[in-house]
Amino acid sequence: MRIVIADDAVLLREGLVRLLTESGHQVVAAVGDGDALVEAVVEHRPDVSIVDVRMPPSHTDEGLRAAVRARQLVPRTPILVLSQYVEVSYADDLLATTGGAGGGGIGYLLKDRVAAIDEFLDALRRVAAGGTVLDPEVVGQLFARRRRDDPLRELTPREREVLALMAEGRSNTAIARTLVVSDGAVEKHVRNIFTKLTLPPDTEQHRRVLAVLTYLRN
Repeated sequence: MRIVIADDAVLLREGLVRLLTESGHQVVAAVGDGDALVEAVVEHRPDVSIVDVRMPPSHTDEGLRAAVRARQLVPRTPILVLSQYVEVSYADDLLATTGGAGGGGIGYLLKDRVAAIDEFLDALRRVAAGGTVLDPEVVGQLFARRRRDDPLRELTPREREVLALMAEGRSNTAIARTLVVSDGAVEKHVRNIFTKLTLPPDTEQHRRVLAVLTYLRN
């Protein structure tokens, strides 16, 4: 894959460059701020970009805002965001760009996950392929924040499990393996989730994104 990296921490940035290069990928740009990220995405049209949430000058959400801007200029460009901490609002803002015609792969992982190299590379591949990948800790905190008027209240415990795994970017087959059930059972749960959340008829992928967004916002 052709990859852009944006992180102001030189050691992590160079470490990612080495890891990805040794794994057979091409790092077409490695930059340290949001403006440079946008320029690199527009110039190189990478298969996926790895972006730190907090970058200069204020070290708050510059990376996220740059990622959103890059997706506006290059629609559907895949973005994998890395963060030191779980920042739920940032995950929600970024995932909102997957709705409608935006599409494109989106991921949000804690930086600690990079140490699990195989899992990190697998997440990167899934995002590049157009999938949605969420760190399990992010999913857990989003679950804890659900409001009393939870639109997910009609879901059964098993359907909630399926939806949580969907939010981590897992396919139906992967969900079936995790829950030790058949693919057909997972497909039935997914259809029930779409129906109970009253999602409009659309493509399977778009409805999955809408279901995940509903999960994240409650």
